[in-house]
Amino acid sequence: MQVPVFTVDAFTNRPFSGNPAAVCLLENKLDEALHQKIATEMNLSETAFIRKLHPGDDFTKSSCFGLRWFTPANEVPLCGHATLASAAVLFHIQKNTNPVLTFVTLSGELKARQVKDHIVLDLPLYTAYPQVLEEVEELIKAAVGDMTVQDVRYSPDTRKLLVRLSDTYERSVLEELQVSAQRFLSAEKTGKVKGLILTLKGNSSGKGHDFYSRYFAPWYGVLEDPVTG
Repeated sequence: MQVPVFTVDAFTNRPFSGNPAAVCLLENKLDEALHQKIATEMNLSETAFIRKLHPGDDFTKSSCFGLRWFTPANEVPLCGHATLASAAVLFHIQKNTNPVLTFVTLSGELKARQVKDHIVLDLPLYTAYPQVLEEVEELIKAAVGDMTVQDVRYSPDTRKLLVRLSDTYERSVLEELQVSAQRFLSAEKTGKVKGLILTLKGNSSGKGHDFYSRYFAPWYGVLEDPVTG
């Protein structure tokens, strides 16, 4: 069985930049174990698998497809950039004629629509709640050492921990942080964290950035994703 695989650089119009994802088009049902084996061999933060939901479906004409995402180590319930990459393959490579595509996923139905030269996604909104610092103090220390933390939030839906550093820090401080996947894995003892986001307030005046962030998910076999989770 041959499976077409595309490598798509999301969030950019330049090759070899943005956030790469692999996208596989499944003409027929794929053996369950092969999903993970293909994703492991692709070795990107996510590999997306688009599947037909009905025998008569067509990648160029149908408007609704199944979609799953795998890291090199696990299946994950949601991935934004791999969803964008999947829509790009259908719209731009397969020349799908529908203005809106619907993906049936573990996170419900996600929609991607063409707006001029862009693709717009509708993604779920997950609430992040205040997190007791003591519970995750060891993990935060493994990530940022003795840096001042301004706020800590946790999303039980996505199992991600959001750590906001003090506004006194500059962007370069976040960029220069050296991290260790093994330290993260050993420091997280609650069993509830599967992703760590470190973020910093930006300069939103003029053409500045609203915030800066880095995203780490060694629990899913991805030390750092090129774009935040």
